[in-house]
Amino acid sequence: MRRGFFFAGLCYNIPIMPARDFYRDDDGVSVYELVFDRRHDRYLLVEAGWENGYRIYGTLLHVDIKDGNLWIQHDGTEDGIADELVTAGIPKERIVLAFRPASLRAHTEFAAA
Repeated sequence: MRRGFFFAGLCYNIPIMPARDFYRDDDGVSVYELVFDRRHDRYLLVEAGWENGYRIYGTLLHVDIKDGNLWIQHDGTEDGIADELVTAGIPKERIVLAFRPASLRAHTEFAAA
């Protein structure tokens, strides 16, 4: 599943992934749940499941929309969502790497705030 494309489609109406409530991974161990708070423009991708007797639960992605910008609060993906959003057509100046300290954001190619 291309997680970044989902958020690009959600936030910028790019029809890349069909909207569903959850996705199951290939081995059936985990379920990926999409959590939408459209009232507050907050979007999460949560993984839940079991593997080898251990509970798996965590937020893989957390993206907020503030003043028309995408604030990536958490990015637990392998490749990073920011570049996927750019590939999907979202300008870098509309993407804030909120998981980085404000003092470091100004030194990235993305928006500082």
